[in-house]
Amino acid sequence: MTVVGVGVDLVHVPSFVDQLDLPGTRFEGAFLPGELRDARGRTTDPGRHLAARWAAKEAVVKAWSASMHGEAPVMSEHVHHLIELVADAWGRPRIRLHGEVARHLAGHAIEVSLSHDGDYAVAYVILTRP
Repeated sequence: MTVVGVGVDLVHVPSFVDQLDLPGTRFEGAFLPGELRDARGRTTDPGRHLAARWAAKEAVVKAWSASMHGEAPVMSEHVHHLIELVADAWGRPRIRLHGEVARHLAGHAIEVSLSHDGDYAVAYVILTRP
């Protein structure tokens, strides 16, 4: 496997949560039903978990962009609703792609790591291909 892109994103959770409550927020429609259900089903603040998911989506976009250095973008940056963070039975995160993003990144693998510390959530993504 060859690493073709790396992305990282840091989210200030309190600011993110404040923005979630605003009418017409840019985060409206960015989360898939499973992501919302999973975040709301946690024992801690759902906003904290959505912040980590947002960071993961942003990190995927950044890794993808890094893999295309010197090439024109192939689609809009507003693709967050096509990038889904899922978890296995033990809570380990994985990225699932949908639609046009899945087609563009077919044949690539995505590794993701999430972390929270205090008021911050961070995601790190590595994009590889054979």
